[in-house]
Amino acid sequence: MEPSVEQSPHHAYPGHWEADVVLRDGGTARIRPITTDDAERLVSFYEQVSDESKYYRFFAPYPRLSAKDVHRFTHHDYVDRVGLAVTVGGEFIATVRYDRIDATGRPASAPADEAEVAFLVQDAHQGRGVASTLLEHIAAVARERGIRRFAAEVLPANNKMIKVFRDAGYTQQRSFEDGSVHLTLDLEPTAESLAVQRAREQRAEARSVQRLLAPGSVAVIGAGRNPGGVGRTVLRNLLGAGFTGRTYAVNSALDADQDTIDGVPAHRSLGEIGEPVDLAVVAVPAERVPEAVADCGEHGVQGLVVLSAGYAEWGAEGRERQRELVRQARSYGMRIIGPNAFGIINNSEAVRLNASLAPERPASGRIGLFTQSGAIGIALLSGLYWRGAGLSTFISAGNRADISGNDFLQYWYEDPDTDVALLYLESLGNPRKFTRLARRTAAVKPVVVVKGARHSGSTPPGHAVPVSRIPDATVSALMRQAGVIRVDTVTEMVDAGLLLADQPLPAGGRVAILGNSESLGLLTYDACLAEGLRPRPPRDLTTAATPQDFRDALAEALADEGCDAVIVTAIPWVGEDGEAEQGDGEVLATALHAAAAAGPAKPVAVVHVEIGGLAEALAAATSTVAQQRPAPAQPSGPAPGRTPATPATTAPPATTPPPGDADAAPEAAESAGARAVGRIPAYPAAERAVRALSEAVKYAQWRRQAAVPGKVPEFLDDTIDEPGAAARIDAALGKDPDPRGRPLSPDEARELLACYGIAVRPTLPAPDAEAAVAAAGRLGYPVALKTTAPHLRHRADLGGVRLDLATESAVRRAYGELTELLGKPAELRPVVQAMAPRGVDTVVRATIDPAAGAVLSFGLAGAPSELLGDTAHRLVPATDRDAAELIRSIRAAPVLFGWRGSAPVDTAALEELLLRVSLLVDDHPEVVAVALEPVVVATQGLTVLGASVRLSPPPARTDLGPRRLSNY
Repeated sequence: MEPSVEQSPHHAYPGHWEADVVLRDGGTARIRPITTDDAERLVSFYEQVSDESKYYRFFAPYPRLSAKDVHRFTHHDYVDRVGLAVTVGGEFIATVRYDRIDATGRPASAPADEAEVAFLVQDAHQGRGVASTLLEHIAAVARERGIRRFAAEVLPANNKMIKVFRDAGYTQQRSFEDGSVHLTLDLEPTAESLAVQRAREQRAEARSVQRLLAPGSVAVIGAGRNPGGVGRTVLRNLLGAGFTGRTYAVNSALDADQDTIDGVPAHRSLGEIGEPVDLAVVAVPAERVPEAVADCGEHGVQGLVVLSAGYAEWGAEGRERQRELVRQARSYGMRIIGPNAFGIINNSEAVRLNASLAPERPASGRIGLFTQSGAIGIALLSGLYWRGAGLSTFISAGNRADISGNDFLQYWYEDPDTDVALLYLESLGNPRKFTRLARRTAAVKPVVVVKGARHSGSTPPGHAVPVSRIPDATVSALMRQAGVIRVDTVTEMVDAGLLLADQPLPAGGRVAILGNSESLGLLTYDACLAEGLRPRPPRDLTTAATPQDFRDALAEALADEGCDAVIVTAIPWVGEDGEAEQGDGEVLATALHAAAAAGPAKPVAVVHVEIGGLAEALAAATSTVAQQRPAPAQPSGPAPGRTPATPATTAPPATTPPPGDADAAPEAAESAGARAVGRIPAYPAAERAVRALSEAVKYAQWRRQAAVPGKVPEFLDDTIDEPGAAARIDAALGKDPDPRGRPLSPDEARELLACYGIAVRPTLPAPDAEAAVAAAGRLGYPVALKTTAPHLRHRADLGGVRLDLATESAVRRAYGELTELLGKPAELRPVVQAMAPRGVDTVVRATIDPAAGAVLSFGLAGAPSELLGDTAHRLVPATDRDAAELIRSIRAAPVLFGWRGSAPVDTAALEELLLRVSLLVDDHPEVVAVALEPVVVATQGLTVLGASVRLSPPPARTDLGPRRLSNY
């Protein structure tokens, strides 16, 4: 809302303070500055506040606001006096105000850095987290205006307000003066305040998703009078799934005498229903959606699933229609899945919701599935169905104008019914937030992602997201740093999801292979080697093996402490009469289930060729509750879906029945503490089973490492001059910086890097041979003569570098050769530099990507990184563990560690350099690019021979500041 012309002219209306937020109960509200046009809203709001709340606000009975009060509370300069309001449906439900004060408590202006703050929340909306959300936003506003502390006077009986201040996480002081509690809050964010903010964000956004997935009642708006059509299909699917709540059909064109559709009460509008409706599925043409949304908002609907098409996927007009849809829904406190969505499914027996176009509700299971594509959603549902997999929840978000994969990560993080999260994503609306949420979720349950539209260079229709400048391989590396299992196809996603949902995490990469086909065993062995696993020689049970032989062999492999996982290979076997045994699949599946239940908790996968009924029988889970099997032996970490609250314990080896003693099996299994084992995943090809197991091994390793996070060594702090770096950056950018930024000169870059303990070996210009000789004399022999022309820079292969020049004559001769071979000095821009100790040439870079954030990169200089793309990446800030992994994760890493008998280089110095660059970029967001090339790493120490730095005004950060929903 823009202010009227009467608004105080001290400062322009701060539109960037406007924000949509999710409250504690999952509903939405809008926060915005109060303007002079809000007088009537303020009076109406105040009239709905109880006398007790008014007393707490003004410390005295205050039944109504005077004209002077209204003027004071609606006229602000947005600098020293600021008021914010929380609105739902355009009406105020809460307000907050600060007034800048001096040391005596009197009104003041800058440079006074303290303000008095006061809140008022309508009684009907207390307990929804309104005040705590307002505090985050008013604190951010105050910091922007140079205010560092809030002072508040609170009556001792006002426990709710005291709790809001106490729980915010800010550094604070409390005292009791003149019958009231005096609170002072330091507004500088702390680790505790950030943790509080993110915990509240998680609870609120998870609750907003829960309201959509577990409604008490559903109305299908647009259910047709005749069979067929989108609305009627959703209604039929709701009924077919056995939805446990109330179901209604809404169609404005119903005949006067028609009061049911498919046996469901039918109405012309939501208002006619006469009972609360929690969720509305909107299946009407796009031009009629605004009317339906208004009807929902006015009758208290909590959330919408919009199946209607005709939005951003249709171009500019559709994008504006989509923005207006989100704006309208949020104004009523509702969240949206869609538009252009396929629908949602919740398989919980307490809900049994199928508000989608999927004809059948998939089996109940432990997998949560999110997709941005309806077509991919159909394919995934079909694939999971035929593999016998079960889902906890399914969401197809379409254009994801509001609710996105981030919201569902918030929900699945604590969802007891979900052990694995699968996401098909075509875009990342808030990449930094996704990485943060994925890292936290992956610490307790696997997150498997397929990223579509990786190489198209364009955003999928309907998706408004920042455009990334980094290659897809970098995105993949950053996802893996966050613990995300990144796969290339939806088939691989299903393969990995099946293994992770029902099998424990492996303790390592040692794989036992057994089966009745030597050839299939060898294929599996080769696939394991290709995926970096450590397979044991396959055990051939021969084609004469019986299900009991499989059971005995599997039990033996699981009991072997040198084995972390087992892959069983099976082909049909022939009976004594020469014909294939009937019922092979069911019998073999029973034997494998029994062996897995009796043995230690290790993952088991089956590769089979045309054994009828085997996959279906293996998929028949004995339970769909969260796994209770022991955690695998250290160092593997807890099983999927279980919070690592206590250290993992080693499961004792289970006893097995004597070979061939089938009758003793049940008793032996029971005495060994047999467990209820879920589905054993079956694969039609060895490569697919091994690839899924490989992902589980890598994820388990990440979990083990994430349990003890890395840190930035404290000794670095003594060698870093952060204020000095900030002063140099401010001076370089100037008072009115160019938004495009500017590169630093070599001397400026050297001085800035020196503030972080990064020494760059100096160079001296050599415009002619005499200048080159003089420079060599100043620097000391031996020296290097190099060209710095852009087309020759870092290209020793083109002859633009001469090394180990130990005399004046050598310098003159080298100078003549360069100019004769490559061109005039003015074109070559030669420089002289003192020689560095011999070592391995590497390159260290840091860049700010608008989509991914700050990225630290490392590789070997020259062909390995430039031609082969052998570069590793980590998100900033990097920890000591990140730095160590960074230099070890490139394919050419052996060159640094003594390859072919060479001396290992000083990797500790290299790790320290990476940490220093990470700190520089993290501390100073104006540093948008750093390149150190080459960095020569010797056996002791390293030398930075070249450096470039680019500065720019700080990019906008969507992952910091107070909680807010993405802009529409």
